[in-house]
Amino acid sequence: MASSLTKDSATPGTPGSDTAFFGHPRGLATLFMTEMWERFSYYGMKALLTVYLLSGGPDAGKGSMGGGLAMDVATTTVIVSVYSAMVYLLAMPGGWLGDRLWGPRKTVAIAAVTIMAGHLTLALPGGQAPFFAGLALVAAGSGLLKANISTMVGHLYDGPDDPRRDGGFTIFYMGINAGAFFAPLAIGTVGQKVSWHLGFGMAAVGMAIGLAAFLIGTRTLSPQSSTVPKPLAAEERAAWLRKGLLWVIAATVFYGVVGFTGHFTLNWAMIPLTVIGLIVPAGVLLRIKRDKDLSAAEQSKMSGYIWFFVAAAVFWMIYDQGASTVQAFGEGKAAGSLLGFDFPSSWYQSLNPLFIMALAPVFAFVWVWLNRQGREPSTVVKFSMGLVLVGVSFFFFLIPLGMAANGTAVSPMWLVGIYFIQTVGELCLSPVGLSVTTKMAPAKYASQMMGVWFLAVTAGDSITSLLSNPAIAGVDLSGTAAVFGEAALAVLAGFAVWMYRRKVKSLMGDVR
Repeated sequence: MASSLTKDSATPGTPGSDTAFFGHPRGLATLFMTEMWERFSYYGMKALLTVYLLSGGPDAGKGSMGGGLAMDVATTTVIVSVYSAMVYLLAMPGGWLGDRLWGPRKTVAIAAVTIMAGHLTLALPGGQAPFFAGLALVAAGSGLLKANISTMVGHLYDGPDDPRRDGGFTIFYMGINAGAFFAPLAIGTVGQKVSWHLGFGMAAVGMAIGLAAFLIGTRTLSPQSSTVPKPLAAEERAAWLRKGLLWVIAATVFYGVVGFTGHFTLNWAMIPLTVIGLIVPAGVLLRIKRDKDLSAAEQSKMSGYIWFFVAAAVFWMIYDQGASTVQAFGEGKAAGSLLGFDFPSSWYQSLNPLFIMALAPVFAFVWVWLNRQGREPSTVVKFSMGLVLVGVSFFFFLIPLGMAANGTAVSPMWLVGIYFIQTVGELCLSPVGLSVTTKMAPAKYASQMMGVWFLAVTAGDSITSLLSNPAIAGVDLSGTAAVFGEAALAVLAGFAVWMYRRKVKSLMGDVR
């Protein structure tokens, strides 16, 4: 280890020759720091999001600090769900901009500045206007960054067969979870105990540190990250610019009329975004599935992939409520202390990254050990396990819901149990989903399929928003009936995937 820290690359940024960072290219340290601080800012803000929206309203926790937006749980769930859906939806155009217009390196720099501006806007007082403007900027910046920074990690290595590649992505993944773990502890505490806007300001500082690390370390990155893989021709650029301007003008005119006539409400923004979050994933899958350029084998794999996509959407629909419905329950109906130690409810958002860091190596070891024994579950079975487990987490949620019905503040350990079960389910489904996406991608869409996988999150969160919105379905997702229904849906979906596993495997062809 000591020698690897001092061994310099002959040519900084050259794949295959640089082992300066624990045997990996020193550019990995740059991207690690950038992503860790970006995730620190993102998850710190997200830990405050639900409690800030509830603060001062009917569903805020007893004795909680005022000064928030005083919304109820239903509206809060809609906003948090739409925000999360847009982050993952925008990963596709973010990847497109990196591939066709700016190149990954420039796109990441623009993304970091956009995210920082969003957090600074959130830190401004003034109610809903700066809040939603800041939220939009953070979502746009996160979408720009998400696909491109992972691409840059891959550029550091000498092709897919470089033996260090998997280890490099593992180190990078640990940076993501380290930032996500510490953010709620720091930003959440300051935001909930001192000042909401100071907490949002800390998120901006975190992103500023990440941006500085990126700009200082750019010389250590692969030169490939500065190139535009498939640059737009002049005619294409002009056509896209015209289309973009037309959409901007149309949206400005429409919402200008709605606003000036006094009809604008929050749902004029939330409902269209929810609809977009459902139509775009369905449209993208349909377009790929109907592409006549795909071979019969690729068509079959896409039919199989749709099973995984739908299963993942159901999973994320429930899982992502850990930041809305479950977080709101922790804020209003769980005790704010454990073993005599007081803590803010935003700390619950540190549980998932903590469990990920603790359990991911265990799962990796178990899968390898089972593989050597010839007993490793197939991809289809792992997906069914993930669905069943996320359903079990909501069956488990029914217990503290019942206990809190008479006003009793339940133990925080009930929420620890919910997040633990969901994390185990995530480790069964999420890494496997990323892997199967790359394996089943048609050659024509190889670079786009990771964005398609992210759209499963968009679809799941959009369904949550649709259900919770009082103007559409108006389902009380924090009620016993809804929690039971979602739990049953996930478990039944898991059993359905398991029962049809042979059919799905046949559609997958040579992919296992």
